[in-house]
Amino acid sequence: MKILSIIGSPHGERGNTGKLLGEVLKGAESEGAACETIVLRGDSVKPCLGCDQCHKKGRCPQKDEFESIKEKMLAADGIILASPNYIFHVSGQLKVFIDRCASLIHCMALEGKYGACVVTSGGGDEWPIAQYLNHFIMVSGAVPVDAVWAAMGPTGPDTQVPEKSREQAFSSGRTLVRAWEEKRRFAMVEKVQEEHRKRMQELINWYQEEWPYEYAYWNEQT
Repeated sequence: MKILSIIGSPHGERGNTGKLLGEVLKGAESEGAACETIVLRGDSVKPCLGCDQCHKKGRCPQKDEFESIKEKMLAADGIILASPNYIFHVSGQLKVFIDRCASLIHCMALEGKYGACVVTSGGGDEWPIAQYLNHFIMVSGAVPVDAVWAAMGPTGPDTQVPEKSREQAFSSGRTLVRAWEEKRRFAMVEKVQEEHRKRMQELINWYQEEWPYEYAYWNEQT
């Protein structure tokens, strides 16, 4: 299994989010997965311009790293999204990236892949953010299998992942690989995706002249 992890944190892999993600990846690697991590520091992916070119042509015209990251997502078997809790939401770095994924969501382009998410905070309230990330994974076409979070206090070189969270993270990594190997299915995920698929097909059919790339994409799928 090939797993791509995307961290939205200025602290990268050395921060609290990176440390917790690292435990997830250890679990995945113990099951034979090959893992790659991309750090979004705020200057590699620019904000969405709302120009609709991704819907029209299938690519964003902006000159940054988004398209290369997207290609890695499409080539991976598993996707892990990781973020600190910044004022009750994902970090700005990750939100900017997610905003650029509009065409992935319209086309549910990650179908067949499996995913998970990692969230850290200084003092709690991580669950709503994990729900948001797993919903993004779902409507992009992939199957979210787990979420790991931990309140770890301020980021620092000596900060350690709590033992219970470390065990949960390691187990989550193993679960992700096994779910992909077994092609596990979840009724709730399938219900959300079917509703989203129907909505997207109707929407893109309505805007077929404005969004020719996505209209052609869905016609090829049916």
